[in-house]
Amino acid sequence: MAGANEVQAMEIEDEEECPVKQVDLTVLKTDDPTLPVLTFRMWVLGLGSCVLLSFVNQFFWYRTQPMFISSISAQIAVVPLGHLMAKKLTTRKFFEGTSWEFTMNPGPFNIKEHVLITIFANSGAGTVYATHILTAVKLYYKRKLTFVPALFVMITTQVLGFGWAGLFRKYLVEPGEMWWPSNLVQVSLFRALHEKEKRLKGYTTRTQFFLLVIICSFAYYVLPGYLFTMLTSFSWVCWLGSKSVLVQQLGSGLQGLGIGAVGFDWATVSAYLGSPLASPWFATANVAVGFSLIMYVMTPICYWLNVYNAKNFPLYSNELFTEKGEEYDILKIINSKFHLDRDAYAKFGPIHMSTFFSMTYGLGFATLSATVMHVLLFNGSDLWKQSKRAFGGRRKIDIHTRLMKKYKSVPTWWFYIILVINIAAIIFACEHYNESLQLPWWGVLLACAIAFFFTLPIGIISATTNQQPGLNVITEYIIGYMYPERPVANMCFKVYGYISMAQALTFLADFKLGHYMKIPPRSMFMAQVVGTLVAVLVYLGTAWWMMEAIPNLCSQDNGPWKCPMDRVFFDASVIWGLVGPRRIFGNLGEYGGVNWFFLGGAVAPLIVWIFHKAFPRKEWISLIHMPVLLGATSMMPPASAVNYTSWIIVGFLSGYVLFRYRTEWWKRYNYVLSGGLDAGTAFMTLLIFFALGYWDVGLTWWGSNSSNLEGCLLASCPTAKGIIVDGCPVL
Repeated sequence: MAGANEVQAMEIEDEEECPVKQVDLTVLKTDDPTLPVLTFRMWVLGLGSCVLLSFVNQFFWYRTQPMFISSISAQIAVVPLGHLMAKKLTTRKFFEGTSWEFTMNPGPFNIKEHVLITIFANSGAGTVYATHILTAVKLYYKRKLTFVPALFVMITTQVLGFGWAGLFRKYLVEPGEMWWPSNLVQVSLFRALHEKEKRLKGYTTRTQFFLLVIICSFAYYVLPGYLFTMLTSFSWVCWLGSKSVLVQQLGSGLQGLGIGAVGFDWATVSAYLGSPLASPWFATANVAVGFSLIMYVMTPICYWLNVYNAKNFPLYSNELFTEKGEEYDILKIINSKFHLDRDAYAKFGPIHMSTFFSMTYGLGFATLSATVMHVLLFNGSDLWKQSKRAFGGRRKIDIHTRLMKKYKSVPTWWFYIILVINIAAIIFACEHYNESLQLPWWGVLLACAIAFFFTLPIGIISATTNQQPGLNVITEYIIGYMYPERPVANMCFKVYGYISMAQALTFLADFKLGHYMKIPPRSMFMAQVVGTLVAVLVYLGTAWWMMEAIPNLCSQDNGPWKCPMDRVFFDASVIWGLVGPRRIFGNLGEYGGVNWFFLGGAVAPLIVWIFHKAFPRKEWISLIHMPVLLGATSMMPPASAVNYTSWIIVGFLSGYVLFRYRTEWWKRYNYVLSGGLDAGTAFMTLLIFFALGYWDVGLTWWGSNSSNLEGCLLASCPTAKGIIVDGCPVL
């Protein structure tokens, strides 16, 4: 009898233990099912956060120096508002004694309400990628795209991802082995904000620190945002050679190598890579090494060896050119059906890219193959064991999954219905608005098949290794070969085949966050659905309004509003969709050699793995992460050198210096500092726009010139003999 009791005790112990140590140390193993979740406070603050972040992020999307406001800002900012509402709102019960009974104030503001508010905020913070299609068609291609088909594409892209997430949540959320490492940051922050905090001597509370940072950030940003815009990219090297193209190419942070360039502007620091304060030093160091090798070794060698006639074009540019270095007029090679005009293309000649731009595509190829190879070599055996446990019959249920069994789950058939209705709506939209969207019904089904096939394996990789290989190159390649010369079809295929999968992984990560925080699944479902629909409407409405309100939006001569992210998306639609990969990257294409990057990316992790096995005591070898190194500059363009140099400096100070030598300060304030800087900068940017920019109240002096923020006028000049560009010296 005693032996049986010991076995039972061991079984209970196994069940209580989390299979992943980091989760075991971070996530609480308790739950209070009595806490109210769907409260009046939650709806007001959640919808408010979703609307505000959706508007602000779409607004910043178009800026020359975009800035992404993460949900962490809202996660921190709503805490004092939630406590204030709990203190001031009436506790009166409405419709008392009926099934409709509710109160606006069910008690203290609690952590579960806070999690659902953050889920709403995540919906607003997660960009609606399909907005790029609207911008590309209306502003770059100068074609008509009405509101209804644009709304169809944006809603169906987001909801399609929700359907994939629902199908795979059993395998990617419930198993303890699928732990989604990035969620632990938010779990830690929730605990810090809700567990009782004692004010230590010499320290302020986190709330006080957040308010102090947001006020200082708000006040400071008037300098780089309006009065002294040169702080956006402080490129002092350019001053040493005001008439030298070479010196300015070396020193420019926006159009060159960025040697010595730094941005004293939080928007510059966090614009493309997110907050460096949230990046662990290991990841920051890999990005720093990768950026240095690519920007300071590969780029100069390729440029000064004149690879792909590099000197005919600027050193760094995301634009498309003719052979003579002139900007390619894309509109002249499009016929009345919005297809490629082959005769016109033959007349004007092939499209050319800056060598750096073409190499970024090569690095994208390399990153994709390197990610797969790295995971197989370094995580393959663990991944196989975790997958067998997740999908096998004998799977241990960890404490968090057992606690969640108390709540009603979301039936899988709900997600089947969502998928069927959504796919039918996509096919209807693409067939009914075929002149606008171009994608045939079989293209919709093929895109859905790709997303369905890759969601599970890439979900396993993302949930266990925190790496997410991108499918954009694969989707663009496939439809570019199968259905060429149709740019909108290429864009739509990419968002349905790639972005819906990426959106699914975002939803799955949110599901896991709710799993860790013990949020009733049906409440999570409701918050995600409502938040997604609200975010789409706000993103689309904001984009539509800005296109009408801002003259020459996305024009290359509109200093504050050059839309760099949309420009890269447009260029990709020209390369892969309008002209097609066969003419550019095929055997007869000028850039066919770039395909060798696929092989190089696959070999690189193998070399690291061999050295790791040969020298097992050298721990630093295992820290070389080739997918991160090769993908370090994946955001370039539209990101520029100054974005990276500034991000790396701040990341080093936070992730290495403060974390190592001021550990207690880092634990208390690091993420709070990040949220405060985001929020303060965002509020001042909006104030500057509505108070001054909207009314065209400008300020022009040497420290604030919207047409050339850093004073490096010659950095964008070509250096080949005989190439003539306005404003550049003739060589």
